[in-house]
Amino acid sequence: MKDARLRIQSLLAALLLLSLTAFGAQAQDTGADFLSDLHDFRINNYLALDSFYAFSANGDTEALNRIVGSINASNNAMNAVIASTSGVLSPQQVEGLNQDFDQFKDLMRGNINEVRDRGYPDLRLMADLANMASSMNERATELYGVAQENSGTQADARIESARSAAVVMAQMMARYSARTHSSVAQTFQGASDEASLDQQALMFDNLLARVQSGSASAELKAAIDDVSSKWQFIRGSYINYNENNVSFVIDRYSKGIIRSLTTTIEILESNA
Repeated sequence: MKDARLRIQSLLAALLLLSLTAFGAQAQDTGADFLSDLHDFRINNYLALDSFYAFSANGDTEALNRIVGSINASNNAMNAVIASTSGVLSPQQVEGLNQDFDQFKDLMRGNINEVRDRGYPDLRLMADLANMASSMNERATELYGVAQENSGTQADARIESARSAAVVMAQMMARYSARTHSSVAQTFQGASDEASLDQQALMFDNLLARVQSGSASAELKAAIDDVSSKWQFIRGSYINYNENNVSFVIDRYSKGIIRSLTTTIEILESNA
């Protein structure tokens, strides 16, 4: 028990360090790199939220490890955005997003402390965390569109559809995790005006269809087919939420979809 507590304390210390220090990310000079970093930022924040909901249910150290790993990745992406010399966003726009991220990290740390110290979450703090994640992602999405317009390059429709699909899947996964790990999850799944899970599933259908359009090498086809097969396996669970669904399977397949979409994006970028 003592070793486990020391492990949690060290992980929390790492999370605190992330909110105070930068990792010295190298400046990116292209709008394409900037968009890639901003995309990674959005994805990893939802992965952190997903892992927190699992952690809130039982204080599992493995879930805490995943939270810290995702925040770490988000922090690296944010540092790259800050250090970018592409000029696709103003310093004020970037700083506004960074301030949102600082608040998100502070709320995440506070929520982790509540679970660690009390053995169960504070629902008000969880609602604050979910709402902060929602507003931060909304700002990041708006800035992504602005940066895209200012980059001066023609966006690849399939790449953008794959990125949008990954964001939708990450958001769905986090909301499903919230619903799974608390009987009052509706109080902290995010803004009330967000699309419902079944509506988001239909959005994912449309985005995946766009990614599937066009020619594909054997490697690209394998990645897209993996997304499609995994999605067909769990689609019904998102369309019709059922408490009897095996939540860890939904979570695992959702993460697998995000990984395969990442592979799809990398292949499309290499062929652009």
